Amino acid sequence: MVKGGQRTTQNDQHFKRFLNYSEEKPCTPLLDTINHPIHMKNLSIEELDQLADELREELVYTVSKTGGHLSSSLGVAELTVALHHVFDTPEDKIIWDVGHQAYPHKILTGRRSRMHTIRQTCGLAGFPKREESIHDAFGAGHSSTSISAGLGMAVGRDLLGKNNHVIAVIGDGSMTAGMAYEAMNNAGYLDTNLIIILNDNEQVSLPTATVDGPAPPVGALSKALSKLHSSREFRQLREAAKGITKQIGGQTHEIAAKFDSYMRGMVGGSGACLFEELGLYYIGPVDGHNVEDLVYVLNEIKSLPAPGPVLIHVITEKGKGYPPAEIANDKMHGVVKFDPKSGKQMKSKSETRSYTQYFAESLIAEAEKDDKIVGIHAAMGGGTGLNLFQKRFPDRCFDVGIAEQHAVTFAAGLASEGLKPFCAIYSSFLQRGFDQVAHDVDLQKLPVRFAIDRAGLVGADGPTHCGAFDTTFIACLPNMVVMAPSDETELMHMVATAAAIDDRPSCFRYPRGNGIGSILPPNNKGTPLEIGKGRVLREGNRVAILGYGTIVQSCMKAADLLQMLGISATVADARFCKPIDGNLLRQLAQEHEILITAEEGSIGGFSTHVSHFLGLNGLLDGKLKWRPMILPDRYIDHGSQNDQIEEAGLSSKHIAATALSLLGQEGVHRLNL
Repeated sequence: MVKGGQRTTQNDQHFKRFLNYSEEKPCTPLLDTINHPIHMKNLSIEELDQLADELREELVYTVSKTGGHLSSSLGVAELTVALHHVFDTPEDKIIWDVGHQAYPHKILTGRRSRMHTIRQTCGLAGFPKREESIHDAFGAGHSSTSISAGLGMAVGRDLLGKNNHVIAVIGDGSMTAGMAYEAMNNAGYLDTNLIIILNDNEQVSLPTATVDGPAPPVGALSKALSKLHSSREFRQLREAAKGITKQIGGQTHEIAAKFDSYMRGMVGGSGACLFEELGLYYIGPVDGHNVEDLVYVLNEIKSLPAPGPVLIHVITEKGKGYPPAEIANDKMHGVVKFDPKSGKQMKSKSETRSYTQYFAESLIAEAEKDDKIVGIHAAMGGGTGLNLFQKRFPDRCFDVGIAEQHAVTFAAGLASEGLKPFCAIYSSFLQRGFDQVAHDVDLQKLPVRFAIDRAGLVGADGPTHCGAFDTTFIACLPNMVVMAPSDETELMHMVATAAAIDDRPSCFRYPRGNGIGSILPPNNKGTPLEIGKGRVLREGNRVAILGYGTIVQSCMKAADLLQMLGISATVADARFCKPIDGNLLRQLAQEHEILITAEEGSIGGFSTHVSHFLGLNGLLDGKLKWRPMILPDRYIDHGSQNDQIEEAGLSSKHIAATALSLLGQEGVHRLNL
């Protein structure tokens, strides 16, 4: 229930009983009997409540050992239990939007014994994954895809003459994305049977916290109150009225429409209007922590012969039932290993800060000198570091919601008015806004600056968040300046460079992880670089290694390994993919027998631009041996970043071994590959 603008639940007393959050494995007698959803079918409401409690205890115990996404899963314990009690997966399809909240679903669908491996190399994925279980109807990781996928499944079901149910579970944060509205609009038009569950926790299921606390979804849906109404009688009366008026038509249809609107005003609320206008039947709000209410509503909808598209508005609390998560600024959205009793996370100490933080500090330094600089992010203030920028410049930082397409064109509009927008978006999320980057920014040569975070391999989040493709799809654009720093100092210089470029768009990519401890410029204020100019870091002969981005550090280590074998290698930092440094390429190609290019990106990226230049300028017509080292042409599963680098064949040992093989020399075995 929702009263007076505050959230309460009908079973708050239920959470006052003791739950075992300790380092000891919790006692879960009921959960121990559940190996698959079918084992839940005969449980009573009281037993389902107990199962939800045991799920919470299991979640806290497991995630405290592994790290991962915690609070989203805690918030849907009752909802997950109710869904699997009422519906029959895998015949019925449950689609989890984004998938952060799918840990309880994994536990109840035969994967409990492997939860200790979640997000680890060769372990369970942190998101739903079709290859992992028949109960994972649709893979996820990015936001706002569930309704579109669910509608496709529902229409496919109808075409094939099946009668299963399709349920899309989407958060209010994901509802800030245009794709969700496109799907709802289409669902209302097609009028096929589809259940949409709006999991409303007033939080975006992303690292969105500001410096001062949690950030609610931007443009969140109105929290209008309404009575729970899912009775068969009202729904069938409403459908009967629709059917009659369609047959009679004319003025009778208008009278019936007014009657329906009046009835909705009596038993519903203004929050239903938007969804009703889109053609969805709205039910709610429903207490998402009351198993009895959830089971009742879901059973009612399930029993209707032809409900059409239905939206059930469920109110939940992120982190529910675990006090440390309930009071944390970020609700303990994503955590490392932690103490279950206190919730204190065991964060490893580092002498350096993250590249994300270096970017934010450098942007703040630029903005101190230039009041035209503004920051834009898509519901990722914490993830991109722009929460720090917002703290310093609250009127010059814009959170546009989970709406990358809008973010890019919004930035283009700002640039057209003479502002200097820095649009900070994860590499994998920028994929969603490529058309806007090409059509709205690059084609018009508008000076939008793209700060591309999480470039390259990202570790535990796996292929859904891997930043493999940005150089490939950005550097093909004619007007774009494309950069990648080799360390945090270079990153600050590239922020300054982007701020200085005012006649065309630019971008710079940087990885997840911490800097190397390089000497920072005074007050974090970088110096603009000469556009299209790389640098030689180490002089050698015979072998030249040209790195793009932070892999330059691995290139330097590879040169050290080669030096141990008596081979002196040149190492160069490209800095720019576009415009590429032609003079540097000529020098490396003409003065060495072997040229190796290395990047943490896909085929079609920096190395492709190098080969294009070498080919057009006849530098491949002689004795030069050139080899590109890039990410393999496949998706690399989740695991530690070091494991992923090894699997990709991009470690310093792999680079050195490539040089040795081209030289035709022995010694590869000495690298311990």
